[in-house]
Order: sequence, then C-alpha cells, then structure tokens
Amino acid sequence: MADLFHRVSIRKFKAEAVSNEDIGYILEAAMAAPSAKNQQPWEFYVVENHEVLKQLGESSPFSAPAGKAPVAIVTAYREECDLPEFAQIDMSIMMENLWLAADEIGLGGVWLGVAPREDRMKDVEKIVGIPAGQRAFGIFALGYPDEERTQQDRFDQSRIHYVK
Repeated sequence: MADLFHRVSIRKFKAEAVSNEDIGYILEAAMAAPSAKNQQPWEFYVVENHEVLKQLGESSPFSAPAGKAPVAIVTAYREECDLPEFAQIDMSIMMENLWLAADEIGLGGVWLGVAPREDRMKDVEKIVGIPAGQRAFGIFALGYPDEERTQQDRFDQSRIHYVK
C-alpha cells in the first residue's frame, strides 16, 4: 500500500531500466483516479528513447531530471471532454496516483510541470508528437532512486479552520 508520508521528489536515477510490468502498474494506478463526471481526460506517452528524454530535459529550466531518467511518462489531456474546465484538476489528481504507485513499488520520480505554461505545453507536444486535440500536462521522470531523501513534515495546525 502506498505511504503518503514516504513520497518525495527524486531527481537522480540509476541507469537501470524500469520494467514494462512496473510501468503498467503505475499507469493502472493513475487511471484509477477520480475525475469530474468520470471524464478521464488523460493520455499517456511512455518515453524511453534517450534522445527524446534529452530533449524533454531541455524543455524548461526545471526539466533536467527527465534528461537523466531511464523513462518519463508525459501526460496529456484531451481538449474535448465533458467538462474541459476541470481537465487540469483531473490531471493533477491522476498525477498524484501515478506518483504514489511509483513510490509504492520502490521507484522514485518527480513531477515536472508543463501546464498551464503555453510555451512549455507546445514544446513538449512537439518533442513527443502529441496530436492535435490533446494538450501536454506534465512530465513524470522516473527510475530507481540514486539518492535518499526523507519527506519533510509539512503539517501546520494553523492552516486548519473549522466552520461550525
């Protein structure tokens, strides 16, 4: 079972390949996410090509981990869905499921933001070959961790407000 208090951003990976079975498990968990009106707007592009990973790693000032990962999952959403105004929210929920599943099976990863930055979205769409009608949302660089990190305690009682 996923441990919410274990998940951290991992930006350094071992050169070891990630199995198709593990990628399949992560994607199954991602697609188990709830979405507005159950629209499931997501599409997934599993990138293992080193040249494409390198280009993704150069697509923004913060995307370098993708260039050094053995695999990246580029997520996109369909523009035509029941509630397009909620698609990016749905995608965020899905990305968290994806991340927790990766952590659960001993993989590390980091969510590299693409949307809502239009320039980044267009760059990633071009690099990966995402077709018209879909928009790039995020890059999840993943692999076996080559660094150890512990999650910060982010609990802050002062941010909790009870309305009775």
